[in-house]
Amino acid sequence: MHENPRQGRHNVGGDGQAELDAHLSTSHGDAELQQHFALLKMRTEFSSATSSGGMSHTSAKSSSDLSSFLQPLRIGIDTLYDLSYRLSLTYKKLAASPEHFFPTPITRLPTGLETGRYLAVYVGLSYLRVAFIDLLGDQQRVRRTLEKAWPIEEHLRRDRAPDLFTFIGDCIADVVRDSLNSPSEEVPRELTTGISFCFPIRQKCLNEAILMPTGKGFALKTDLNLHQALLDGYERHTWSPGEDEQRMPVKRRKLFNLPKLRIAAMTNDTSSTLCSLAYTIHSFPNTRAVMGFIVGAGSNATVPIKIADLHERKIQHIREKDPSAQEALVSTEWTLSSASAPIFELNLRTKWDTELDKHCQRPGFQPLELMVGGRYVGELVRLIAFDWFHGVLGIPRSALPANLVAEYSLSTDFLSLKVACNQSDERLAMELSHELPPPSMSDWRWTPDSSRDLRVIASYVQDRATSLVAAVIVGLLVCAGEIALQPPHNHRDLSAPNASNGKARTDESTTRWKNGPEELAVAVSGGVMQHYPYYKEKTQRYIDQLLIRAGPQEGGKSIFLRDVNDGGLIGTGILAGTTAGEIGGIIGSTFEVSSFNSI
Repeated sequence: MHENPRQGRHNVGGDGQAELDAHLSTSHGDAELQQHFALLKMRTEFSSATSSGGMSHTSAKSSSDLSSFLQPLRIGIDTLYDLSYRLSLTYKKLAASPEHFFPTPITRLPTGLETGRYLAVYVGLSYLRVAFIDLLGDQQRVRRTLEKAWPIEEHLRRDRAPDLFTFIGDCIADVVRDSLNSPSEEVPRELTTGISFCFPIRQKCLNEAILMPTGKGFALKTDLNLHQALLDGYERHTWSPGEDEQRMPVKRRKLFNLPKLRIAAMTNDTSSTLCSLAYTIHSFPNTRAVMGFIVGAGSNATVPIKIADLHERKIQHIREKDPSAQEALVSTEWTLSSASAPIFELNLRTKWDTELDKHCQRPGFQPLELMVGGRYVGELVRLIAFDWFHGVLGIPRSALPANLVAEYSLSTDFLSLKVACNQSDERLAMELSHELPPPSMSDWRWTPDSSRDLRVIASYVQDRATSLVAAVIVGLLVCAGEIALQPPHNHRDLSAPNASNGKARTDESTTRWKNGPEELAVAVSGGVMQHYPYYKEKTQRYIDQLLIRAGPQEGGKSIFLRDVNDGGLIGTGILAGTTAGEIGGIIGSTFEVSSFNSI
């Protein structure tokens, strides 16, 4: 079962330093760009040193054997750059096609001046969260109150939409009821509400949405009207028609006849994550929010794309409602097979990826999700570990822990909390002996060496995932016209000569920066991105290396990952606020105050 590694692959961490030095020595431009390039190099070196800290070392032979076994997971910087370039071409084609990269109705981002109190609902993969979001306007702060969370049981996700939305309605009512407990609190007639979903949706207006096919654990029918389903689930808690409000006791009115919901915004969680960062970004000079990116149990990204780059059939409803719109937020669903062709062209899938895909719920549907998503990383590590311990080291299947043998019995959470953290091999062996014990009749035991092997396997899988995420982020920003990549030496796409190597956008939103390099801020969220040890840092390092490989960007642009905690919930309340009318609707993505004073 031990296969030869692919040839011609280089470790980014190995020869990356020489490549960075070469780029710095041959780069041309003004002093400011040279200084910015040097800062990128320093950040890359620091991140590389930080992300490798705390790892134990195996004996030379053992390390060499395992390293050779895991070599197919390595993606060298040349290949990674080629991948990002090819992905950018793929994304351009999908944006221009009628069937993919569907735009949302959001054509401008929040300004940070929105105010008011809004009800926010987030339907995640595993949890439902509800809270009131108070927008404090020019203070650029958000206050979250009365937040509650509930697990979404498996049976509710299995094509039982009425049950699911009744559950959601009951949970919303619980939070609304808490908000009315104060005797002095007047019961409002309706509550302006925003709701975001972790699964893909299609929209023609901001307060309506239709469910799209999903491989993210939900099996709901794809023509489901989410707006009506939510109202139906909550309806039994609202004012009863014909009931005499004056004669009803105040306590009963508050507890059992709740205000109606006015759904102002429905969106995808990556869009709300981007809106959350856009609301607060004004306090950072020369910084602009350009993407929302989530890596949790599932993965997705939302990025503003110019209307002119989208297929006409997809933007007719936008032109009708907002003829002056220049761009729209696009929920990319970049993990789908339609957006993943370059990983096959470059032979980046391993035998373990193929095996995982073959036995997943929807084979071939989301090949990149299986390589990076938290729902699958644990299973991928388990497959590789079983192949190593059983296929290479010859340990009998019956002697290994059940968690290394049974499907989906090794979770990404466990890897993050126990295996990837900085503890000694001896301490890890003790943890694994307790958490992943071998069968009682087995002679095999966890040792510091075998524990180290599992840690190294998990590290290789994580490292590849972060490099893929970096390539996707850079490719999407090339597609959006924010940065530029030169074609790799071995790649020429005659059908799209200017797809990635043209100049990046030079509109007012970028040319108004005069006092230093511009930071393109990517709003990142999700349990894997934010909590898996060194995940964000490694992703940032790969992004920096790709930009250095590409050469200086116009305006000294760099890409920086910014944590957005709970963006799926907070951003939903913010988005509801942008549509509530206090300052004239959804306004300028360039964040210019003058852009909405004239509305």
